[in-house]
Amino acid sequence: MDLELFRGVVPFVAVAEDRSFRRAAARLGVSPAAVSKAVKALEERVGLSLFVRNARSVLLTREGELLFARCQEAVVAVGGAREALEPARSMPTGELVVSVPFVASSLLAPGLALLHSRYPHLGFRVLVTDRLSKMAEESVDVAVRVGPVGESTLVARRLRRTRLVTVASPAYLARRGMPARVSDLERHDCLGLIAPNGRPRQWLFASGPRVVKAALLVDYGPSLVDTAVAGLGVTQLFDYMADPLLADGRLTAVLPSEVADGPDVHAVCAPGRRAAARVRAAFEAFADAFATLDATPPTPRRKSAKR
Repeated sequence: MDLELFRGVVPFVAVAEDRSFRRAAARLGVSPAAVSKAVKALEERVGLSLFVRNARSVLLTREGELLFARCQEAVVAVGGAREALEPARSMPTGELVVSVPFVASSLLAPGLALLHSRYPHLGFRVLVTDRLSKMAEESVDVAVRVGPVGESTLVARRLRRTRLVTVASPAYLARRGMPARVSDLERHDCLGLIAPNGRPRQWLFASGPRVVKAALLVDYGPSLVDTAVAGLGVTQLFDYMADPLLADGRLTAVLPSEVADGPDVHAVCAPGRRAAARVRAAFEAFADAFATLDATPPTPRRKSAKR
């Protein structure tokens, strides 16, 4: 396909419709000289004169009339195609494709429920995966990410902060005892989570990060929760994963004074998708829904003792 196919066509059609370079230029919002130059370049490409110009009028040649009849249809068709896309820009329609990591999948349902209540005709396809989607290349509209956004070109909106809570089951603590300080974890079975980069996630405490030797590593957040509830050892969970289990007694907080601020949760999209109404609606609904889940303020950092 010729990449130059439409170059000069719109100015040519405008001049043919208005019978004037000046009026066509005013309608297109450019100078008469720019319109004249574009039409002249088109005439050179087709190798024919398209207009008969005189002091008082601009008339189409026979060849110009033939080209105008076809090109006017094409310009109208393209304009109609753009108008057909307008509802997608102004009103959320079609299918919203969302990517979310396993550790954040439990957060997504309230956001989707709110979005559905606002736009009942909007459909959803959710990809639960720890693989980071290449937003600019894949058909993902919005991705929920935990931690740094990474790609500087992405449009991002913070949805909520997190806290990292150290927990264990009551049965495990009854067998092995309650750790009194971070260093006590060296004598306990620790359960770790493998990050998307293939490395174990670092444990964070109010007193600072700590390398903890894990007796068990898993790459699936819900399985980490299951192993902790089953009494296999001590682990760290995001607050939104731990809070329901702490509330019903299936898990017990360990080292509560060492709760640390965790990574932020963001909604991200490729720059080219931000204008789509369904993406804008998703950003707003997710932010509103996640705000209700972010009732706990970030944990203040422990001040160092004065010497």
